[in-house]
Amino acid sequence: MARGFLRKRGTIWYAYWRDPSGRQRSKAVSERKKEAERFLTQVQAELVSGSYIERKEVGFAEFAERWITEVATARVKPSTLRTYEAVTRRSLIPHFGDTPLLKLTPEAIQRYLSVTVAAGHSAKTAGNHLVLLKTILKQAVMWEYLHRNPAEFVKRPKTEHREMDFLTPEEVRLFLDNLDAPYRALFTTSVLTGMRLGELLALQWGDIDWNRRTIHVQRSLYRGQFQSPKSKRSIRAIGMSPTLRDLLWLHKLDAPVNDLDLVFPSENGTPLDPDNLRHRVFDTALQRAGLRRIRIHDLRHTFASLLIHQGENLKYVQSQLGHASIQTTLDRYGHLMPDAYLGASERLDATVFGTSGEDSAYKMLTSTGESKKAGEPEALRPAVSW
Repeated sequence: MARGFLRKRGTIWYAYWRDPSGRQRSKAVSERKKEAERFLTQVQAELVSGSYIERKEVGFAEFAERWITEVATARVKPSTLRTYEAVTRRSLIPHFGDTPLLKLTPEAIQRYLSVTVAAGHSAKTAGNHLVLLKTILKQAVMWEYLHRNPAEFVKRPKTEHREMDFLTPEEVRLFLDNLDAPYRALFTTSVLTGMRLGELLALQWGDIDWNRRTIHVQRSLYRGQFQSPKSKRSIRAIGMSPTLRDLLWLHKLDAPVNDLDLVFPSENGTPLDPDNLRHRVFDTALQRAGLRRIRIHDLRHTFASLLIHQGENLKYVQSQLGHASIQTTLDRYGHLMPDAYLGASERLDATVFGTSGEDSAYKMLTSTGESKKAGEPEALRPAVSW
């Protein structure tokens, strides 16, 4: 049995053990004895199983920078990488600094989340920071800097559910009527396809199949650069309604010819600026129409709500939105489904009883129990009735 012991020096508990060569090792673990006990138990288990490896010392800041340059740069899109860099360098590194990875504890990470929320960030933002931190420390385990991931069981801060907003069909028509003519095709496409803004601004004429009435989403625009869409599922074919097909065909006749073959270019043929589009076009049209202020992304929610309310299969809704899993679609739009299926219970009565619920209930309460199945011989009837 592998042996070891703990000793407290000052406020810190140290773990002591002998490695496979017989050399004594020690480690300053934590101010908490339970943390030191867990650490020593893990070391002892590795010694017994033969999987013991001497962990390397490294500070959080140094390792986080290595993770960005050696791991994230090769694995994620440029837009995601910029987000990771910003969160790591502006928030995680300033807080944890050169703290050795081996001294990071769940308690310290939970404290970081509390500090982040107290500083004015939303619980959702703090939760996103935790996801990134878990990813960084998971790599530290894989590279054998850590025995286990101290962020693994830390829980995200509780977030308040925010109801999504979307326009009704009447509001959609009112909004489109108050747009300046050059932008009606763009926002009609947004409402009738659920495409993200970056996908709309990167749409090219070659992505439209006029005969099959489909729009193929193959790229997105981010900070003026084309990139692959959000996920593999985001590369998709979206059905194009007859009205949208005709509108885009007319728009093609008037749209500026441009080297990028963009469907919705600026006057000089370059991609439209998203911020100008939001503030100068979208918000202005809402104000003219007397509608509440919503986000452009809420037009995507509008598309989903329209499909659900007209009774479309949820799997179809998922495919049109490009969600990675149907669970995402359920989580975001499942609350709309009860309204979509109003009348389903009444139709169930009609299927089973062939009449209204009130009539069926009355007949069941007044029945003597002596009715027989039509056309069925007595001997074949079940002995037990329902």
